[in-house]
Amino acid sequence: MALMINEDCTACDACRPVCPNEAISAGDPVFVIDPLRCTECVGAEDEPQCCLVCPADCVVANPEWPESPNDLQAKYDQLHI
Repeated sequence: MALMINEDCTACDACRPVCPNEAISAGDPVFVIDPLRCTECVGAEDEPQCCLVCPADCVVANPEWPESPNDLQAKYDQLHI
């Protein structure tokens, strides 16, 4: 399942540089995660790096993008051909 950033975001920019898929960008007023690029770090790391570095704990599952680990791996492979 792709991740999303909720309204608790402080726009600190800690998450953007750690994303291996460049899925995170500055939004207005909070940062946003592109669900077409988010793989929850499957294929790159053992766990989502944005969740690890977020001081506000505002990165949560996006219920509108349910995906299996296999789906996430396939998306990662497609992004990094």
